[in-house]
Amino acid sequence: MAELAEGCVPSQDGGDRVWAGGRVRPQDGGGGAAVSGAMAAEGPRSLFSLSAAAVSRSMAALERDVWALPGHLLRGLLPLLTVFHLERAEGAARRAGLSTQPVWRKLWDDVMKTRPPNSENITCWRKKFLETFFSNVLHGVLDVSSDQRLHHHHFSPLLHSSPHVSQLTLCNMLQGAMELTAEHNQKVLENLAGSLRILKFQHLLSSDQSVRRSLVLLLHRLIHHGSVSQVSMYSWPVPDTVLLVLILSMSAGFWRSGNALMYHSSPCGLCREEGKAQSQELAQERAERGCYDERERSGDENQKGCPSTPEEADMEVDGCGADAHLNSVLCRASSPLHYQACEEASSKVPCDHTSAERGSSCCTSDQLSCQRVLQKTRRQLKSAVGKKRRCLRRSRGPHADSEDLYDFVFTVAKEGNSGLLNKNSATEGENAENWSSSSSGSPCSGHAGCKKRGGSAGIFSLKAAHRFRSVSTLELFSIPLTRETCRTLSNLLSSWVSLENLVLSYNGLGANISCVLSALRALSRHSDCHLRVLRVSDIFSHMPCMELVRCILSASPQLHTLSVSFDLKNQLEGNRPEGNPTRSEVEIPESCLEQLEIRFPREPLHTSFLLPVLRASKSLQQLSLDSATLPSSRELGLLLEALKECNPNLKKLSFHDVNLAEHQKEVLLLLQDPVLQEITFSFCRLFESSTTEFLSEIINTVKRNSALKSLKLPGNRLGNHRLVALADIFSEDSSSSLCQLDVSSNCIKPDGLLEFTKKLEGYIQQRGGQIQFTHLRLFQNWLDQDAETAQEALRRLKAVCSVVNDSWDSSQAFADYISVM
Repeated sequence: MAELAEGCVPSQDGGDRVWAGGRVRPQDGGGGAAVSGAMAAEGPRSLFSLSAAAVSRSMAALERDVWALPGHLLRGLLPLLTVFHLERAEGAARRAGLSTQPVWRKLWDDVMKTRPPNSENITCWRKKFLETFFSNVLHGVLDVSSDQRLHHHHFSPLLHSSPHVSQLTLCNMLQGAMELTAEHNQKVLENLAGSLRILKFQHLLSSDQSVRRSLVLLLHRLIHHGSVSQVSMYSWPVPDTVLLVLILSMSAGFWRSGNALMYHSSPCGLCREEGKAQSQELAQERAERGCYDERERSGDENQKGCPSTPEEADMEVDGCGADAHLNSVLCRASSPLHYQACEEASSKVPCDHTSAERGSSCCTSDQLSCQRVLQKTRRQLKSAVGKKRRCLRRSRGPHADSEDLYDFVFTVAKEGNSGLLNKNSATEGENAENWSSSSSGSPCSGHAGCKKRGGSAGIFSLKAAHRFRSVSTLELFSIPLTRETCRTLSNLLSSWVSLENLVLSYNGLGANISCVLSALRALSRHSDCHLRVLRVSDIFSHMPCMELVRCILSASPQLHTLSVSFDLKNQLEGNRPEGNPTRSEVEIPESCLEQLEIRFPREPLHTSFLLPVLRASKSLQQLSLDSATLPSSRELGLLLEALKECNPNLKKLSFHDVNLAEHQKEVLLLLQDPVLQEITFSFCRLFESSTTEFLSEIINTVKRNSALKSLKLPGNRLGNHRLVALADIFSEDSSSSLCQLDVSSNCIKPDGLLEFTKKLEGYIQQRGGQIQFTHLRLFQNWLDQDAETAQEALRRLKAVCSVVNDSWDSSQAFADYISVM
């Protein structure tokens, strides 16, 4: 057993046939018999002269015998195994009815020496340990020699733990990217391509060309040819523009020709295979479209024609010589180009015929002229990009790929088509302005940041790029987006049809929000657009929250979840008007919205401004209003009437930091709603000016409501006596179906919690144990004032329901409260 746990150690003579430490006696049975048979086959030599394969077969036989041990013996063996053997013992433990979770949890405590966040939600400690183990080894913060259970000569830390990694964070100078793309870690990278789902970047710093080169290889393998579906970036106060644009563009699936992407001096094999298949499809499409008619044949004689073999087609794609391929890339990556070219052609065709002739000849003339413009455009792009590619191919040296990377991020195809790009970009800005002004009259019209696109720095050229697989979730947290990077992001978003979730948090968008809105509107025109979740938050709001919500829903009516959150009003705007009443009358198209969250920067909540959104969102099921002020005593009542009329399927309603002290009638109306299943009054000062009768009315209302499943009352100063009174909700005469109760941050002391527990136990006994109450949340209460009483109350409560609390220092919190008074 000890030898199995410790493993074998290779001998020091450098040979691959001699092993030391693998002493297995024939009388041990199983593995010993295998060794004995191997010795007989090898001749009259000792175990130390056996081949490595023979020893491996014998050890495998020994392992099979060990895993066949009775359960009680295997249970005692598991904590003694190395990580390598513990991983291999999973199947045997499962067959013996044993769980290795306690062993992995113990290993976590011994090795990591920290408590992971949300540890109560971890369902598989094996995966959690191996995933964290991989990250710590990769970043050099864990030494495998620090614990003998981590060390085994067969155990490669990165290789064996990589199949369990579904989330990975790269930080600082991207040393992890350099390590993962090293030649000796090719198998590790292949494993990650199949297992990794979430890739995060945090606290990035500027990097040199070699690091960017490694990052390109990593992103290409994990995103374009892998399984990564989410890219998140955090805390980058001064982002490196090249690096940021590179990550964004490759996340969107754009990159240059796959054959130009060298991996350890060899082209990307996966791209090569895909390129050959695409070339064959391309040749077939050309034949079907009549690419070889007389006009094309004459043009081919001057330009050496189309490729006749798949190999030639592949070379042509790499050299950007295929018209059809380039046209397909243009249509996918920059569809406004096609649209504008057609518009220009149409505007130049005279239509002096009669109305009967216009239906045929004018349309035919439009089409021919449009084709000529597109052919000319393709020839310009083909010539410009082809010249550049050929030049690069002739001068390709050790640093050519790095230079290509830099050019790819910053070049806007200046050769011959830069004017067309700028013209097209200006047209997009004008379209955005027209849409904004016509949809709701909102201030999200074409700003300078969205219309003036003459400069090339930071603008990403999609025309010479190939489209690969892209991620479905993009999150940007605390990363300032300049005007240029915002344009680049908007350009990518406009055709990012696979994107399902977009989070823009504290990016300092300001007026550049109009670029994002224009991109969302362009994206929503695609029939295969998958965007369903959008979250936008920032310190300052460029426009009133309700104006922004209406603009977003007008641009993307297919959204299912929308969250808009701002801390403060824009100070530069002074005392701006809160809204124009005439704009509230403008209807927006019907949307698919199911969840709406709005955090107001202390703006008044006018129901008249919210009403068009509610009317357009017939499927709304969750509504959250945060930090809003009620301009009049009637406003909340108007809101409840609007919700009842427009959103009959609303299931969850939440108010946070909204003063409801003077709205007791409306609070009671909400609590007796027969449809709402979850109601949250968080820090709403419910009992600030109330009487004892108000609490009794709340309890009686909840007791009669069988639809309400969750009631959350954090931060309302319940205190001990109100908490004890809330236990009456579960009395014998109650028809309540309440399952969850949140009383966090309510100044509750241990003696009050114990009294609540005793009262609840009495009601449960009266009802014969039939009670639906399952969850109680107690965060940030004064339970540390009497630890013994608190422990008794918690122990008795946990026998009744699931209790979630924390070890909170109430004295320090009180000191902090006094210090800011």
